Amino acid sequence: MASKDSIVALSSGRLPAGIAVIRISGPQTRFVVETIAGSIKDRFTNLRTIRAPDGATIDHGLVLFFPGPGSFTGEDVAEFQVHGSRAVAAKMLETITGFEGVRHAEPGEFTRRAFLNGRLDLVETEALADLVSAETEAQRRFAVRNAEGAQSELYSEWRRRLIHARAMIEAEIDFADEEDVPGSVSDAVWSDVAAMIDDIERHIEGFKAAEIIRDGFEVVILGAPNAGKSSLFNALARREAAIVTDEPGTTRDLLEVVMDLNGLKVRIVDTAGLRDAAGKVESIGIERARAKADVADLVLLLEDMANPAPVSGAPAGAPLLRIGTKSDIADAGGGAYDLVISSKEGTGLARLLHEIGTRAAAAVGEAGDVLPSRMRHVELLQEAMDFLRAALSGHSQELRAEELRLAAERLGRIVGAVDVEDLLDVIFSQFCIGK
Repeated sequence: MASKDSIVALSSGRLPAGIAVIRISGPQTRFVVETIAGSIKDRFTNLRTIRAPDGATIDHGLVLFFPGPGSFTGEDVAEFQVHGSRAVAAKMLETITGFEGVRHAEPGEFTRRAFLNGRLDLVETEALADLVSAETEAQRRFAVRNAEGAQSELYSEWRRRLIHARAMIEAEIDFADEEDVPGSVSDAVWSDVAAMIDDIERHIEGFKAAEIIRDGFEVVILGAPNAGKSSLFNALARREAAIVTDEPGTTRDLLEVVMDLNGLKVRIVDTAGLRDAAGKVESIGIERARAKADVADLVLLLEDMANPAPVSGAPAGAPLLRIGTKSDIADAGGGAYDLVISSKEGTGLARLLHEIGTRAAAAVGEAGDVLPSRMRHVELLQEAMDFLRAALSGHSQELRAEELRLAAERLGRIVGAVDVEDLLDVIFSQFCIGK
């Protein structure tokens, strides 16, 4: 798709910095580059004096030009690598947008043009957004794998199989008496459809692992007042993130800290102490604590070994580690705990972190698995699976062929092959300007 205007943006990080990268894409790109930097060699790094149209020097920097369609956006693209001061970047943007037909880019507009010009499909576009925002090694690996097309290849292959299956069924309907149409293909087609339903169902089950990679493995600290929850929270955060006192009910809301354990994002949540005799405000905090624990990936149920206080209503379904605290002033007793720690002295914390990391890694599973990375993928996959089940159980070959078409259409929507215009604004709004 040819664009009528060109777009420009600062594509590097916050200024001031060592280098600022100014990116421009569109039909005016070559004219802008040759006007302010002179003649350059395509796809080579060119050191140039960059001048305003009136001849005044803006800066000395590197210029790269990538002619379309062999560029990121599929259009002519150029990058100026200049000194990273706010003044230089501002002057560069002012100069470039001064050319007719050149304007500031909107968030995600470079990537949007890449999608519209067929350089990326929709799943690869979403993976690129994940890569830009990746904070951990697991997130980076997951995003890179999807950006390289692992997800797209899987969904496109399923879609191709369905298109072929539909063609075979329709051929059997229309040309059953023709010699060049093979004998009944129904058995082979419906056997493949049944296998595909199983494959999609297993794939959908992997969404939980994808959520953990992207959003983090959530660990909720639970226990009675003064069980040492906030002390453990601070010890894990390595800072005074929560107020610690001897007064019950000090923590009344949810506090969260994010950690990187062996390349995985882990969210530690401190909660209000669980007790029955609580005031109105504290009771709200307790309810929030219980609700958070119910959906946690792991609950750390703490008990003060020096002054044990049983907790009623601990989550029954959530994975649980029973932690005995304050081992510096108390014995472990009868050994009713999975781990014993002292937040004050640091005893047992390394073992606790190892256990959390091990459980987080187990929840994610094999790093090489292809997983659905968005809820919209799951929803469309579920719809496709419903259509396939309807096709499998149907009686009329014509209606069963239509169910196959609808299933293939849902798979096409995932990668952006059909009818996705309504999704584009939502997806590309996630990107920063310059990407």
